[in-house]
Amino acid sequence: MAGFPIPVSVLTGFLGAGKTTLLNRLLRDPALADTAVIINEFGEVAIDHLLVEQASDGIIQLSDGCLCCTVRGELVDTLADLVDRLQTGRIARLARVIIETTGLADPAPVLQSIMAHPALVQAFRLDGVITLVDAVNGNATLDNHVEAVKQVAVADRIVLTKADLAADPCEVEALKARLRQINPGAEVLDAGDSRIGAAALFDCGLYNPATKSADVQRWLGEEAHHDHHHGDHDHGHHPGDHDHRHDSRVRSYSLVHDGPVPFSAIEMFLDLLRSAHGGRLLRMKGVIELRGDPSRPLVVHGVQKILHPPVQLPSWPDGQRGTRLVLITLDMPEDYVRRLFAAFTNKPLIDTPDRAALADNPLAIPGR
Repeated sequence: MAGFPIPVSVLTGFLGAGKTTLLNRLLRDPALADTAVIINEFGEVAIDHLLVEQASDGIIQLSDGCLCCTVRGELVDTLADLVDRLQTGRIARLARVIIETTGLADPAPVLQSIMAHPALVQAFRLDGVITLVDAVNGNATLDNHVEAVKQVAVADRIVLTKADLAADPCEVEALKARLRQINPGAEVLDAGDSRIGAAALFDCGLYNPATKSADVQRWLGEEAHHDHHHGDHDHGHHPGDHDHRHDSRVRSYSLVHDGPVPFSAIEMFLDLLRSAHGGRLLRMKGVIELRGDPSRPLVVHGVQKILHPPVQLPSWPDGQRGTRLVLITLDMPEDYVRRLFAAFTNKPLIDTPDRAALADNPLAIPGR
């Protein structure tokens, strides 16, 4: 299919975070020509700067070739309709899709719609999650709504809005630090920076088809995770931070194994992890050195219980081989996960069964 897979970006953020303002600014960017923007209701998002050329069946075509469509029924149906329009020539070109979620939404179901549908997974690839946080109300929102913490935790890019309206610059810096604690792998950007355009927000994925290049460390956020966990295993929770009651529930950590591993071992590890704790696994990214084909890295990407079909890259992009998984979890026992991973990579920890024993008895590791 020419032009496939099409990159999809999910734009999320709590009510009043400024998604409409950012969308309008982005749609002025020539880099986003031939983009489809999927929004919940046209009444909620006023596309205010472009002439509307035609509207039919919930699809509005803007004067620069961008499209806007409302979600009528399931998101899957809307995405399938876009593919149909592209294949039948009703849309000349579709370079990107942006999905704007409702303010209260957990982004996981949106991500799962892209990852779990057999046809859509051929037509689309998840580029990344962009989460907006309001600098004025951000701390209170994170304190009171675990959904807002989840939105930050799964983000590839975090955009801080309304920083110019905040009364105290120190509070803005404290909020930025808090966001980095919740999600050390995401880049935190300021919406007020005029340089923040399409180039800074999109192409978050591992492989960039335009440049035919990949940066594993950047995609995994590995350096940030590595730095963050030197001596800080209480992820985002410090004495005196009693108001930040949701933050300590979210943890992000890396699992690393030097050398190749059998795909069957990784597959069983992921199956057990998802069956035992799928709802608590917010997001997972990984690059795996396969025993059967060590020259081509296997890329895995999951959201809760849904795993995107693994993809092999043509070669290792940065010369760093090995198996690295980054997990972002909510209320998941980290010790259990580390023991499970060590067992399946045949480096079991003390008092932990090895891979063969686990294959016979998947419940042999306590802490589920």
